Amino acid sequence: MFADRVLLIRLGAMGDVVRTLPAAACLRQMHPGAHLAWLVEPAAAGVVEASGLVDETLVFPRGELVAALRAADALAFGRCLGGFLRRLRARRFELVLDFHGLLKSGLLARLSGAPVRYGFGRGVARELSDVFVNRHVQLPSRGVSRFDRNAALVAALVPDAELPAHPLLAASPIALARMVARLRISGREQASRFVLLHPGSSAGARHKRYATAGWAAVARRLAASGLEVWVACGAGREERQLADEVLRAAGGAAHAAPETRAFDDLLALLARAAVFASADTGPLHAASLAGVPVVQLLGPTDPIQNAPWAATPWRRVHYALPCSPCRRGCADPACMRAIPPARVADAILELARLADRPALSVGGTQASTESGAEGGA
Repeated sequence: MFADRVLLIRLGAMGDVVRTLPAAACLRQMHPGAHLAWLVEPAAAGVVEASGLVDETLVFPRGELVAALRAADALAFGRCLGGFLRRLRARRFELVLDFHGLLKSGLLARLSGAPVRYGFGRGVARELSDVFVNRHVQLPSRGVSRFDRNAALVAALVPDAELPAHPLLAASPIALARMVARLRISGREQASRFVLLHPGSSAGARHKRYATAGWAAVARRLAASGLEVWVACGAGREERQLADEVLRAAGGAAHAAPETRAFDDLLALLARAAVFASADTGPLHAASLAGVPVVQLLGPTDPIQNAPWAATPWRRVHYALPCSPCRRGCADPACMRAIPPARVADAILELARLADRPALSVGGTQASTESGAEGGA
């Protein structure tokens, strides 16, 4: 079945929201006349808005609710939550798809008032979120990527659904013009086809990061091979510090990319890149959906669940240790320290050569081939 008014729930984080976009694109393509809305948290709202796939972005007021809880202000909390739920129910959604599968998303699905609610069944759903949906979807195996997991939820609703195999993200004209203006300051407004290194990650995923000395060594190797290397960062102070450390250690082998203060700014920067390399991060998955070949440095996270999008060429450098994958990581992750800069540089060089050959730049067998470092030494 389908409906005229449909709510998609995937609250965050950036990478998880990005990996839900192909499923949303599939729904939009198969039911272009439906009103699609997406419930998301503020930090990832820019992803949904940049995609242009839905008619309405509903932002869950997480910041206001957390502030009220910290202030022990029950009245403010109740007013904020009650007002949001009234607005949600006023949309009169007929169908909800809960891509998140946690207690919070399950409750929101139920409180939306939609009579039909699709979500993952027990064993996939967490925190008893399956209690709040009335159409349960099981995966053929838990060993599937996030993209395939989201596709399974759509397929339960629309059996002949097929995920798109073309880039889904592009910067707005305003963001592209803003990037030109920022680059003009340093005389680099024509720069393109560079390698973009992104050493940062979210504060809660520091265990995924590759050492700044390792990134600097990668930059020197790439520069010696004739490639231009830029180092990217978001607007956060910690990310800026990481980028500065890489630039200093690289000794002139890399340039500082403009800060990407919004998701649209990141897309404008990606539009100029030939290859993007980072750990398992939201920006990496965004690059992949923007059609930019990516190199993923993987340590503590699951290599199957976190595979990049298959429609864009990618390589992975991963040394599996007996303790990986793990959920929480450790302060000094040996699985990331085990990655040699030479392997990372080789994977980037391979994709950079492919990017210069248009027939192989998107899709094909190159999209899911790993770098050869899996389990290596």
